[in-house]
Amino acid sequence: MTQDVKPRRRSARRSTGRADRGGRSAKGGENLHLRVPYITRGIPTYDLLDEGSLEKIEATAERLLCEIGIELRDDHEAMRLFKEARAEVREEGEDVWRVKFHPGQIREILQTAPETFTQHARNPANNVQIGGDAMVLAPAYGSPFVMDLDEGRRYGTIKDFRNFVKLAQSSPWLHHSGGTICEPTDVPVNKRHLDMVHAHIRYSDRAFLGSITAPERAEDSIEMCRILFGAEFVDQNCVIMGNFNTTSPMVLDGVTAAGIRAYAAANQGSIHLPFLLGGAVSPLTMAGSIAQCLAETLSSCALAQLTRPGAPVVMAGFLSSMSLRSGSPTFGTPEPALGSLVMGQLSRRWKIPLRCAGNFSTSKRPDGQAMQQAMMSMMSAVQGGGELHPAFGRVPRWAFVDVL
Repeated sequence: MTQDVKPRRRSARRSTGRADRGGRSAKGGENLHLRVPYITRGIPTYDLLDEGSLEKIEATAERLLCEIGIELRDDHEAMRLFKEARAEVREEGEDVWRVKFHPGQIREILQTAPETFTQHARNPANNVQIGGDAMVLAPAYGSPFVMDLDEGRRYGTIKDFRNFVKLAQSSPWLHHSGGTICEPTDVPVNKRHLDMVHAHIRYSDRAFLGSITAPERAEDSIEMCRILFGAEFVDQNCVIMGNFNTTSPMVLDGVTAAGIRAYAAANQGSIHLPFLLGGAVSPLTMAGSIAQCLAETLSSCALAQLTRPGAPVVMAGFLSSMSLRSGSPTFGTPEPALGSLVMGQLSRRWKIPLRCAGNFSTSKRPDGQAMQQAMMSMMSAVQGGGELHPAFGRVPRWAFVDVL
């Protein structure tokens, strides 16, 4: 890998044996590690499956969308958009519809999805490229608990949230401010998103994610960006993204669908992330889980394109095994690592950027297990991104990676 480096003015202070604040070492050379907007990939990808196996997974995903379809709940506007796109929409109950897609229809809808786009930051030097040969590392997302040496493990607070934003901003190894780094449980849910977005705006000058927990909170997040960047700039450029989870198996609920539409209508980015637990809401086999993941992420990406063709979208995969003893997710195991590699291959075939898991572990302490599992999951993210499959030409792809 190489690193995109933007030169900065040499510090007026006398240099010591360590690199100065200007990013130059004592020997006068540029210290690349102190100015890293994002990582530029220079290594080849690891293609786990051959062409025939990938085609079988895609055919299975298309069969799921044709024969089973997506269950859409509580969003009449999304139902109307799918119906106008000539998908088969059948009412199954009060505000519940079954949406089935004809063979090839999803691929046709997603032709308008951009292969690359830029997410703009408050500091233009920290804009990140989404697509091409860039890899963007971000803080972890959605932790309900935090832990420190003074108070131990506890629910997160808004103070913790702000501190995590500051820590991410100070790290040269992260390129993005993230989103819900932890849940600030001391702030009411209906107002929490305002404090979180404000923390990203105030304590970081990097790109960030907004709220997705209700359509009006998604709108609030976008409106705060209009105040920060200007309404005209926001309408023409991606300045915020939302990370949306489909409800597996094969359900798109009204809150998620309306949130996707809110971001897409404003020309902002949306990440489409199924959260699959093998043996609970997805098949036990990794091949079956990948096929379901592909069907879910592509169908919600399609909703964004139907709302506003050309709106930035990112396909994603969170493939997890499950502890049969407790029923809880197990992170950092070999199977999801293999799944990340395959999702990277599929994203290159579909010409859509990919978000995948990064530094994950099931261990509760920083021990050997944590080290091994974190390395395994991170390496699958690094090796799974990269260049497009030769069938579509050698165009690099992008990965958005969560880092604990």
